[in-house]
Amino acid sequence: MERVRTATVVGVVGAAGGVGASTHAALLARRLSRSTSTVLVDLDRGGGGLDVVVGVEDVDGARWPDLRGAGGDVRGADVVALLPRWGACAVLSGDRTRSAPVDAGVRLDVLHALACEVGALVLDLDRAGVVDGDAPLAACDAVVVVARPDLRSVAGTLALRPRLHAAGTRCGLVVQGAAGLGAADLAEASGLEVWHLGRADRALAARAERVGPGGRGRAARTADTVVRRLGLTA
Repeated sequence: MERVRTATVVGVVGAAGGVGASTHAALLARRLSRSTSTVLVDLDRGGGGLDVVVGVEDVDGARWPDLRGAGGDVRGADVVALLPRWGACAVLSGDRTRSAPVDAGVRLDVLHALACEVGALVLDLDRAGVVDGDAPLAACDAVVVVARPDLRSVAGTLALRPRLHAAGTRCGLVVQGAAGLGAADLAEASGLEVWHLGRADRALAARAERVGPGGRGRAARTADTVVRRLGLTA
């Protein structure tokens, strides 16, 4: 019997490198985990592992390389039980010490199993994978493109846009940084709706170094805004 998906799936991708997409994905997952079972999933092939981003790299639990044999009819509950926790949020991370890729079919089987088990999945998408058409955009209920208010981010968003539009997935920009282009300029230039425009959270890096991303700063409030914008239970 085919299992029915229960999760709301939100993808997060950076318009360019270094704009804070992984941190935003983590904060969004942390926000959602207050009200529903949530898994934060690392799909960024070029990252050092989301477990490092959220400060659970030393916590025991399965990472993607440990799931190489998990294709086929895998049970989502079994996968969730194996994962390390960041507070209430389970984290399926890459492993900085084992960089060999996991088969795409296995990734899709695991994602489907998780989506049938939990209330929310937040996917930290690989930007190159989105551009190349390898990212699971069609599985997402919404995609957040994280950007800065500058022309570099506009150019990066334009490179992503054909795949986003082809997937037919609801998508929008979350923009944080020093004042540059306004919301109307960004929307017109990128072709995407701006869901949030605000200044960068200057204290985030120091906070994340100590305890992982979180707290009550601007970045956390941005995640709150996106949850409300998407109409997700908060």
